[in-house]
Amino acid sequence: MIRYDTVSGARISINPLIMSSNMRILKICEFCRNEFVAKTTVTQCCSDGCAKRLYQVRKRNGAMSRAKLVTEIKRKPEAYITADQIRAIQAKEWLTLKEAALLLNVSPLTLRRCTLAGKVKSKKLGKKHAFKRVELIKIP
Repeated sequence: MIRYDTVSGARISINPLIMSSNMRILKICEFCRNEFVAKTTVTQCCSDGCAKRLYQVRKRNGAMSRAKLVTEIKRKPEAYITADQIRAIQAKEWLTLKEAALLLNVSPLTLRRCTLAGKVKSKKLGKKHAFKRVELIKIP
C-alpha cells in the first residue's frame, strides 16, 4: 500500500506486516534536491553532509534577515514605536496628527485625508490638527 505524506508530499510505502523500523520512504533532499530512501518520516536530507550544509544555509539566512531588520530599524527609526511612546500617547487627552496616526495604525497622510473628508473629528490649532484620544478610540 502506498500513501503520501501530507506535509512533505513524499511517498510512503506502508505494508501492515512491516514494522515501523523497517519502513522505507522515498523523499527528496532539502539541500541537494536528490531523491533518497528515508527510514523515518522526519528525515530531511540524504546524508550527514547535506544536513550540515542545510543547517549552515538556514543559519546564514536567519542572520541575514536579522541584519536586514536591524538596518531597516536604523534607516527609519520613526516607523517603529516604542513602549514609552505608547504610554505617552495613552496618557495624553489631545494628540497631534502623528500621534493619532500611530494610535490608529495608519499613516499621517491617511488620517489627514479622513479629517479633511469629515470622517474623523479634529480641532484646528492654527495650521495643525488636534485629535481627542477618546473620540479616536470610538472610530470603527
